[in-house]
Amino acid sequence: MILYQSSFDLNKKLRSLQGNGLSIGFVPTMGALHEGHIALINHSKLKNNITIASIFVNPTQFNDPQDFAKYPATLEADIIKLSLAGCDLLFLPNIQEIYPNGTGNLPLYELGAIENLLEGFYRPGHFQGVCQVMERLLGIIQPNRLFLGQKDFQQCMVISKLNEQLPNRAIIEIVPTVREKSGLAMSSRNKRLSEEGLKNAAAIYQSLNFLKNKLAPGKLTDLLETAGKMLTDAGFEKIDYLVIADRASLSVLTHWDGKTPVTAICAAFLGGVRLIDNLALN
Repeated sequence: MILYQSSFDLNKKLRSLQGNGLSIGFVPTMGALHEGHIALINHSKLKNNITIASIFVNPTQFNDPQDFAKYPATLEADIIKLSLAGCDLLFLPNIQEIYPNGTGNLPLYELGAIENLLEGFYRPGHFQGVCQVMERLLGIIQPNRLFLGQKDFQQCMVISKLNEQLPNRAIIEIVPTVREKSGLAMSSRNKRLSEEGLKNAAAIYQSLNFLKNKLAPGKLTDLLETAGKMLTDAGFEKIDYLVIADRASLSVLTHWDGKTPVTAICAAFLGGVRLIDNLALN
């Protein structure tokens, strides 16, 4: 695996590879890698000649400075995992490479209603930050395919909207969420949980499965209230949202017609750590 810190050198290398007819698959990460990230690498290797990953903790997508400061950093272990997985190239930019003119006066993107729903409501500016870093990374790498994890369901939708606005569109492939044996979605934030917290955190997946198994046409309020109690009983201190939403628009539903494709989406705090997950219900 070859490491690059210079965007100029990386771009030159990648254009040479594509000029020779090789396809490029890209896996963007913020480090603290786990098996979910490796699944993205594996999918890319199946579909492309060359796989590149990036590690960059993007400051503009953190609306809480403390959350940014606490984000786990495990660079040495990350490099080993990527190398063992057969990743070909790794981009390790500093902030000047991504934001050469600083983080002030960055572009804003037209994302529609999805920007202010769910994650967008509880983390104002988050998706603009995601788009700012992703436009820069996609401009440097210009991949044929971009691999994203389904755990970040709303973020996948936002990046898809961004991709539609770019001159060189990548094919976006969404890879299913990788889970612990308990059902807990693998996440870099899980590293901040205690041993007991890891066990209790599985209640998110259990509550989503409860919604999947009990979903029926009609009013959804009581069903969601019971699922929410499963989280509080497991020790979750705060639930930002636990909703059933239209899968295409993420509009939150209070009634289900029995036909519309829907997804249950959750964000909740356990031990001060904010965890998210989602599950298609039908």
